[in-house]
Amino acid sequence: MAQVTAAAEAGQARYTYRLRVSSTARTARTALAAEWDRCRWVWNECVAKSRAVHLHNKSTGQKATCGPAQLDRMLTEARACTPWLREGSSVPQQQVIRDFGKSRAKAQKDIREGVAQHRRAGMPTWKTKREALPTLNYTRRGFRLKDDRLHLAGGIVLTVVWSRDLPAEPSSVRVYQDSLGHWYCSFVVPAEVQPLPKTGRALGVDWGVRETATTTSDAHDLPHAEHGRKAQQKLTRYDRMMARRKPKQGQAASKGYRAAKELRAKAHKKVARQREDTGRKWAKKVVRDHDALAVEDFRPKFLARTTMARKAADAAIGATKQALIEMGRKHGRTVHLVHPAHTTMDCAQCDARAKHRLPLGERTYTCTVCGTASPRDKNSARVMLARAGLNPAGADGGRPPGALLQEAA
Repeated sequence: MAQVTAAAEAGQARYTYRLRVSSTARTARTALAAEWDRCRWVWNECVAKSRAVHLHNKSTGQKATCGPAQLDRMLTEARACTPWLREGSSVPQQQVIRDFGKSRAKAQKDIREGVAQHRRAGMPTWKTKREALPTLNYTRRGFRLKDDRLHLAGGIVLTVVWSRDLPAEPSSVRVYQDSLGHWYCSFVVPAEVQPLPKTGRALGVDWGVRETATTTSDAHDLPHAEHGRKAQQKLTRYDRMMARRKPKQGQAASKGYRAAKELRAKAHKKVARQREDTGRKWAKKVVRDHDALAVEDFRPKFLARTTMARKAADAAIGATKQALIEMGRKHGRTVHLVHPAHTTMDCAQCDARAKHRLPLGERTYTCTVCGTASPRDKNSARVMLARAGLNPAGADGGRPPGALLQEAA
């Protein structure tokens, strides 16, 4: 089944399809594995070069650079003197350098801007053969579609499961393998806007742990599905199976260990798909019934350090939020991202702010100024609407002063 997600680039979308790379197609499987080995080697060389330049600058006080231009020259020299590297296509190897440059630039930007440690992007690290999953990126000159098959540079031919038609000519493709060993291809195409009928309604969304999403409409609240908790017993059993059969250091894994590892990966994959399905169906319902959305710009990563870490991860707040933004983009709805600062302390009725932060155990918000009492999360959802200037009770519907707001790009 094809999946449609927003691409990193503006105005583009990804269409993902399953690839048939069976055990009988050993030529394609072997060629993909060899191509990934070369790309992984290039990535690790970029990491080594970046670290060497950093240590050199630290010891000498100089400001030598290690950008894509220098790494491209390094790749050209390496391909000239290394026949094994030259056997593979240069397109995915060059894309590895582009991806490395973006990752390194993002980490350096976060360091310069003083982003908190738990939200900061880390510097690129080594990709090991045992842990890193294959990912190959090809630009337009590195692939073509012919006779409903995907032809990659280097003579690799793959069979695509066309579960739906591509809406336009793709500009790039990503070929990757998941934890179960299944291969997929993800095409980047221009995004199509599919407008829905106007409803004249707006919705405020507040994220939480007890309920994944609390909205200003009771019919659109998203309860915590607890997919991970329901599968925990099975996952624990597979963990014990792997622990009993874990090979000693230096020994090859047994057939039983590999079987238990595959069962564990299948269980995790099922939970991930359930979370994705729940989030997308809810997002579709919300976007279909509302013209404008005021969504809390919540970053759930910091919850990983709290006692709510497991339940917060099971809620998949980040994935659900992204699905809502993508669905709004796809259907031409207006999505406002509201800064979460003080949303639990402000009153949605009179805009007064409480003098102290409410403890998590206090689930009812009572305004000390106007006396309004309402459920804590419902009040926060209404605050989202007020800050976005979408509150139906407002006189002119304009943005209130001091609102921390940005449009979803």
